Amino acid sequence: MTDAVIAVDPGRDKCGVAVVGRRAGVMDKSVVPADRMTAVVAELAARHGIATVILGDRTGSKAAMAALTALRPGGRELTVRLVDEHRSTDEARARYWRDNPPRGLARLVPVTLRVPPVPVDDYVAVIIAERYFRK
Repeated sequence: MTDAVIAVDPGRDKCGVAVVGRRAGVMDKSVVPADRMTAVVAELAARHGIATVILGDRTGSKAAMAALTALRPGGRELTVRLVDEHRSTDEARARYWRDNPPRGLARLVPVTLRVPPVPVDDYVAVIIAERYFRK
């Protein structure tokens, strides 16, 4: 059994998905189309032997919860837990810029005014997993 979880930041169009271990940290993260989220979670659960999914509790969480609780990857039932994702997008943007610092004049723009050039839903999924581990 692994100490890792699959974290999902559900959304209408896209979802952040991450495999995060309590000790190993981030093992995988990506942004996937919302209609592919369950297939991606099932594949990650089978590949990593994970039975726990952590789900953000805001946009799209009801539909995602229903879809995830119906999954049986490898014949195993998944345990799905909700985690508060309040202000996680703001935290994800700050983390994105920490990992990908701007160059040139862009570095003079305050972090709160910067908009990442890519979706940060994968970073939100990591933050959701970290919040789960802290509880």
